[in-house]
Amino acid sequence: MQYGDFYITAGVHGKLTHNPLFAMDVMDALGRYFEGDWGDVCKEDWQQNDEAAAGEDRTLAAYPTCEGKIWIITEWDRSATTVLFPDEY
Repeated sequence: MQYGDFYITAGVHGKLTHNPLFAMDVMDALGRYFEGDWGDVCKEDWQQNDEAAAGEDRTLAAYPTCEGKIWIITEWDRSATTVLFPDEY
């Protein structure tokens, strides 16, 4: 799967710069994402992500961190992948 340009939101960036444990959590989540481990999503969303990764649709994964849940989203056209907090969507 292609990921496009990588982005992090202001909220995630702010936590990354002040919390090394959170930075490690985000790196772990990205590693899982790159391996096709979609984290804490329901079975239906997991299947949809598997299909989307093989085709052209958006993927959305969710992971717990020490600062709360983060989402990683890759756009349908693979132009961008963004790490964000759900309330930043």
